[in-house]
Amino acid sequence: MIMEHSKEPKWYVLHTFSGYENVAKENLETVVDKFNLQDRIFEIVIPEEDVIEEKNGKKKLVTRKSMPCYLLVKMIYGDDLWHNITRTRGITGFVGPKGRPLALTEDEVIKLRLEKIKVETDLEVGNKVEIVEGPLDKMVGTVVSVDPDAGVLTVTVEMFGRENNVELEFGQVRKID
Repeated sequence: MIMEHSKEPKWYVLHTFSGYENVAKENLETVVDKFNLQDRIFEIVIPEEDVIEEKNGKKKLVTRKSMPCYLLVKMIYGDDLWHNITRTRGITGFVGPKGRPLALTEDEVIKLRLEKIKVETDLEVGNKVEIVEGPLDKMVGTVVSVDPDAGVLTVTVEMFGRENNVELEFGQVRKID
């Protein structure tokens, strides 16, 4: 099966050895530099999420891998890249039928939050907001900064007995009147 070069970059999933996500990402970045693939491979992401863990009675916000053993890569795929990528140390292959690359659908890209979607907002510094998604769901805070270009805002919430600033996407909060 011969695939034509796609002109548009798409997201693909790579499988890695367990616990080797960081090593595989670094090795793939080295391959990109070594073979000058910056115009074909644009982003390499280890899927992560923020969660609240409780240890010894203390709660802590930690980042952990949401999809262990996987890397997400935004690239313009061509068969010529297959060997460069699958021979990279730490990577076992592409996720797809018979190990052949299968691009993620637009819905999957949105669900995984791989692309920033331009969102208009009327939120301003000083607004009270309720967090409606993520590990801080249902918490209330105050907007301290808004970055419309990045689609994010910083909100101060009281957590663990003190005020903390958290960065959230516009869609993760709703304004409280």
